[in-house]
Amino acid sequence: MNRTVTTGLVAVSQLVLVGLGVAPQLSARVAGDSYLVRVAPLDPIDPFRGAYVALDYPDLRHDDSQSMVEPGLGALDDGESGDLYISLAEADGVWKASDWSRERPEDGPYLACDDRSWQIRCGIESFFLPQDQARETEDLLRDGAVAELRVDGRGNAAVVDVREP
Repeated sequence: MNRTVTTGLVAVSQLVLVGLGVAPQLSARVAGDSYLVRVAPLDPIDPFRGAYVALDYPDLRHDDSQSMVEPGLGALDDGESGDLYISLAEADGVWKASDWSRERPEDGPYLACDDRSWQIRCGIESFFLPQDQARETEDLLRDGAVAELRVDGRGNAAVVDVREP
């Protein structure tokens, strides 16, 4: 096989891998429905990752006794790890967790999450912004704010905005 074909195959395979890596976030942004959830600040700007706001979701936590200072959505103490689904239900104009399950829900909006690491991850933990907007958003979060999530039919979610309720 000549060098040009090999280089072309490597380039195309890398593009396919990048596409697979961003597909869940892109799917949520393009084809997802909007849901508002209450948010609270967790962490300020990280000099290595750039300007972002780490978000906490008090209404999505599984363990209500967990401190609001600790990151994450709580823990599902069932002795398993892997895929986890958080069903959502509307209450007072915002969406809250109504059920946590290892089985994908048959209907209704839900978040597809993962608890293979030390905390539950749903892809909505950080919101990246320009430096000046990150500081403004952090101030907004202290006063109480909501995040607009876009969630597709497979539970993939992306944060598209953080604003006043």
